[in-house]
Amino acid sequence: MKQTGICYIVGGGAFDASRFYPSKEDYIIAADSGLTYIEEAGYKADLIVGDFDSLGYRPKGANVVCHLVEKDDTDLALAASLAVEKGYKTLYLFGVGGGRLDHTLANLQLLTDLSEKGVKAYCLCPDCTMTALSRGTLHFDKEYYGVVSVFAAGERAAGVTLQGLKYPLEEGVLKGNKALGVSNEFMGVPASISVAEGVLWVIWQESMECKLPVMILK
Repeated sequence: MKQTGICYIVGGGAFDASRFYPSKEDYIIAADSGLTYIEEAGYKADLIVGDFDSLGYRPKGANVVCHLVEKDDTDLALAASLAVEKGYKTLYLFGVGGGRLDHTLANLQLLTDLSEKGVKAYCLCPDCTMTALSRGTLHFDKEYYGVVSVFAAGERAAGVTLQGLKYPLEEGVLKGNKALGVSNEFMGVPASISVAEGVLWVIWQESMECKLPVMILK
């Protein structure tokens, strides 16, 4: 069943409480030690998932899903999988930055997988926001400022169009071995990023007080 609310998933990385404001209609999943952040922010997790090696103890309750430490996916990915199973099509991922580079890469791969499944997912880190875009468009309002970078998530991404940015692009091709889309800039006008084939990683800094861009998937 498709859910109309947003699923907030909180991992154990750097957490930005200023952007964590789920409503009563939203669903909250704690991934391992992300439970501590949720409780410190004054919220209750609807579901708690993980091997709990980081949390240090196994929570009790019917809403706890425990996994072995030796597993093929991260706690965050397991939590996201359950969110998709429950019908959520928009995910906000917190506690996903400021730590190990390998975990950051794993999170980018998770964003790619979710986007290819038609799920709109955003990693909200203290210093940036990240998302993956598969055959669709991101629309930013004119209030955005600062740096935005675009990368091919795989070997190539085609039909890439950048509008309203300092360095525009029309139906271009980005390749996984060249950082052509790094360090673009918002210009104080509405902007958009589109891709027709493949997947883009889109990462922007600053503009934290702005609403997240509207993502339209084809």
